[in-house]
Amino acid sequence: MTATTVRSRAVSASPATGRRGMRPQKVLLTALLTVLAVLTAVVFILPALWMFLGSLRPGNQVIESVSPLGWHTLVPSSWTLDNYAALFGELRFGRSMANSLLVAFASVLLGLLISVPAAYALSVLRFRGREAVFAFLVVGFMIPFEAIAIPLAQFFTDWHLNNSYIGLILPGIGNGLAIFNLRQSFRGVPASLREAAFIDGASDLRIMMRIYVPLNVTTVINSALLIFLAQWSSYLWPLLLISNESTQVAPIAIARTFTDTQVNFGQMFGGTLLISVVPAVLLLFLQRFFARSIATSGEK
Repeated sequence: MTATTVRSRAVSASPATGRRGMRPQKVLLTALLTVLAVLTAVVFILPALWMFLGSLRPGNQVIESVSPLGWHTLVPSSWTLDNYAALFGELRFGRSMANSLLVAFASVLLGLLISVPAAYALSVLRFRGREAVFAFLVVGFMIPFEAIAIPLAQFFTDWHLNNSYIGLILPGIGNGLAIFNLRQSFRGVPASLREAAFIDGASDLRIMMRIYVPLNVTTVINSALLIFLAQWSSYLWPLLLISNESTQVAPIAIARTFTDTQVNFGQMFGGTLLISVVPAVLLLFLQRFFARSIATSGEK
């Protein structure tokens, strides 16, 4: 065997040797990232798991089990469904959940009927004062709702809209952040598409529904979620406007687990968990549309 042959074999073998040397480092890095991901998941899951298991124990045992910390803090020593029976029994939490769903979905429907045309007008149409209207809109949704809730509730009471679904829905349909998101997304649509549609005889309404909305499905869904979550988690406005138990929403029903003498943490945990499940299921259902709309937008 000549020296040239030995040298060539050594050179040809060196990349494989380098790859074998790098493999343990990649395995170690993967293992560290996996452990980090698992720890992060545990940190986020533990509060929800504690809330779920706490709802399955007698309400007075939830806080008693916190000190000292141990397995009994998380795992109940006695299991019961009395908290859920009380929620759907004397507290009528089922009706409150139905009221929240009605208010939230009605607000989404009416809100999109307002937000989509408003965003289209602010992004596409040319009219005097358009930028001033947009600036007023931006300032409007930056003002905390709590700052105007009390005088607005007085107006609604004077208009006999208290204790009504209409009174709960109306403040949620004018979501400035949803209009802002849609407007910024609509501006990304090439103007040539609108011009070509105009040449074919399409109206602005048809252009908006057949071009702008399909190309911005992700933003439309995102705006719908903004409106839904704002109404679903609303507490102050229903508290100010609703005194009738038949039209109370879920967050107010949870507040009824507090009394002057005690707090039933088991019922509170159960109600809070049920309220959290609804948007979580909604997000899991809608994530397919996010991915599909991104892919179809890229193809178009």
